[in-house]
Amino acid sequence: MNSYLLPVIAIFIGVIIAFITKKQKTIGTKLLLSFSGAFLLALALFDLLPEVYHHLDPKETGLFIMLGVLLQIILEFFSKGVEHGHDNTHEKDEKFPWVLFISLCIHSFLEGFPIHEHNDMVYGILIHKIPIAALITTFLFQSNYSKAKIIGFLVVFAVMTPLGTYISNNTILATEYTDIVNAIVIGIFLHIATTILFETGEGHKFNLSKLVVICLGVSIAHFI
Repeated sequence: MNSYLLPVIAIFIGVIIAFITKKQKTIGTKLLLSFSGAFLLALALFDLLPEVYHHLDPKETGLFIMLGVLLQIILEFFSKGVEHGHDNTHEKDEKFPWVLFISLCIHSFLEGFPIHEHNDMVYGILIHKIPIAALITTFLFQSNYSKAKIIGFLVVFAVMTPLGTYISNNTILATEYTDIVNAIVIGIFLHIATTILFETGEGHKFNLSKLVVICLGVSIAHFI
């Protein structure tokens, strides 16, 4: 049950953070984003990658991972990098951002598949989604969209990961292609996490703090 609830709870926590921080992107949110990127990347390398290579041909695995990287690049072309912390709060428009919404939902949906066999991955997704949800909520609050659209956006976004997990658990077709989808998701995680980790911060103090939380994220992922 936690596999379905925790990703939804992460969105809820992110919305609360957006309220508490008065709709501003804070250093704490950036550090949490760095921690989540390191934690998610480490879990993918420690748990998910060996499993995929065990079940698939190595060359095929590499191909599907690269397809995941390319897919994420395409998704980010439409989402403008919200998945790894970029916001577009300066772009205020009364029209609902359907392209951004769909790309984020595809990303979130695919994230649910590795949770099928890897319980630790749900914690990586949980920590990853909290700062992302905070940033998305900040963007929505500072937009000209109606409250109904904002709530609808967040609700649908929140259920996409559990939906991916449910499909991977309960459909034969998804079960047959689980390793392939997981390899694609690894590519998505690799692109997102490395983008977060290699982006520079504002000043040496922030960079030092970022290094500390990255090391902490990798260490926790290793020992859980």
